[in-house]
Amino acid sequence: MQDLDKWRKAGKVAAEALEYGRGLIKNGAKIVEVCDKVDQKIRDLGALPAWPSQVGLDSVAAHWTPDLDDDAVFDNNLVCLDVGAHVDGCVGDNACSVDLSGKYNDLLKASEDALNAAIKVVRVGASLGEIGAAIQEAMDKHGVVPVRNLCGHGISPWVIHDKPSVPNYDTNDKRALQGDQIIAIEPFSTNGAGLVVEAERANIFALENKRPVRSPFAREILSFVEREFNVLPFASRWIVKKFGVAKTNLALNELLRAGVLHAYPPLVEKDKGMVAVFEKTLFVGDKVEVLTRA
Repeated sequence: MQDLDKWRKAGKVAAEALEYGRGLIKNGAKIVEVCDKVDQKIRDLGALPAWPSQVGLDSVAAHWTPDLDDDAVFDNNLVCLDVGAHVDGCVGDNACSVDLSGKYNDLLKASEDALNAAIKVVRVGASLGEIGAAIQEAMDKHGVVPVRNLCGHGISPWVIHDKPSVPNYDTNDKRALQGDQIIAIEPFSTNGAGLVVEAERANIFALENKRPVRSPFAREILSFVEREFNVLPFASRWIVKKFGVAKTNLALNELLRAGVLHAYPPLVEKDKGMVAVFEKTLFVGDKVEVLTRA
């Protein structure tokens, strides 16, 4: 595996930042401050955020991060924390859940047990369906269901979600894991329908298709995004901090209309069921190595 040391460093930093963030999630803590502290921790540890730290509350599974002026605090929520770090595009991807309400231990245990069960079957030659079956079996034991339209995934340089998709239920997919492969195992559990849908408003974006744009604001912010984040996701609040609200909104709207940026709307459980997740990144070689081990 080329650049394996970079993958290892990114994984170690991501894992340390996740544990740091887990410790910050407490009732009354301001959510935007927690996310900013986690992102800064990644930088302090010698990597860069692979995306803005994401905090899913209750039925929100993924792709939510606060705006700069968001004063919300944690308040007896079920919290999914998703943290990623990268070193030259080599990404460590991991997540955990914290139940501040004390009501959803079954969901946390189901996701964590499913993750551990899946890791045990990962090897060169293991089928994707085999991994999904291990996850589903662990969920069944706790009487909850996996989120079927979210999955684990391959990771390659500068590509967070690459082939293969690693299912969270038994798909009977016979395709096998290859050697020298980076994958993320990401079992989401829910007491809802087992499906997520997109919410309307996104504040996480990524450069998708660079092309000329007319307004000087858009050109300036596009240049900044390309230089600072390459094709990895960023938060609108990061842009607002540098360019202000009005300039940022004008530029992002133009870049979205032009198809330059891809938007990541929050993903919400279809029946507003509660959602939990645990995730780790693995290197699949002659031996399987958990890269995001704290």
